Amino acid sequence: MPSPDLAIARRTARLGIRGLLIAGVAAAVAGCMRTPGEAEITASTPSDYRQRHPISVVEGKKTLVLFIGAGRGGLSPTQRAEVLAFVQSWKRDATGGITIDRPVGSPNERAALDSLKEVLSISAAAGVPSHGVGVRIYQANGPKFATVRLNYPLMTADAGPCGLWPDDLGPSWDPKHYDNKPYWNLGCASQRNLAAMVANPEDLVQPRAEAPVYRAKRNYGAEKWRKGESPATNYPDATKGAISDLGK
Repeated sequence: MPSPDLAIARRTARLGIRGLLIAGVAAAVAGCMRTPGEAEITASTPSDYRQRHPISVVEGKKTLVLFIGAGRGGLSPTQRAEVLAFVQSWKRDATGGITIDRPVGSPNERAALDSLKEVLSISAAAGVPSHGVGVRIYQANGPKFATVRLNYPLMTADAGPCGLWPDDLGPSWDPKHYDNKPYWNLGCASQRNLAAMVANPEDLVQPRAEAPVYRAKRNYGAEKWRKGESPATNYPDATKGAISDLGK
């Protein structure tokens, strides 16, 4: 029969081992915990780049900047054409009125004021109502050159931001490397370029209404079919300028 001291020693050893096991399990569980609010970006990366970098339609701003010389006192022919094109695009795309910012306290303040009158005249002649244009003044920074700026809100498409690299692209021991998923930034530039090039952002959301059919062409072809004739169009100048009759 073992002595009482030996039994106590064995019991103490077992308790110590059990404590070490419990501490190890607790440390492992604590290592798996994540700080609240911390997001794992690539762990939930969608495989479709359109889901990773969706194109959103938001209200942006279109701006025309006019550089007015201190001794000019009016717009140049090129600037008048730019203002007219800006106003015409406002009538087509704008979601609000035109705002004109003119400088004060700059060497070209008087010239900018004279040019503003010409801008308002062009806008009125193009059909912009008087309540559709607002003029604001802004303080120029000392003697520096200041510009006249025209703005109006419109719907724009945007995607991004691009250039996010939360993980390395090279081989690593991270289990995410073996998932063979697209990296986060893949496709972002294409989506951003598409958003910048689209003429009407609404086309990304829904198709436009269909235009009426061209009944004259349809009736002409149907009448030829009824008579047993070919509805194909004959082009008398189709071979004009040809340098070879190969393939005839």
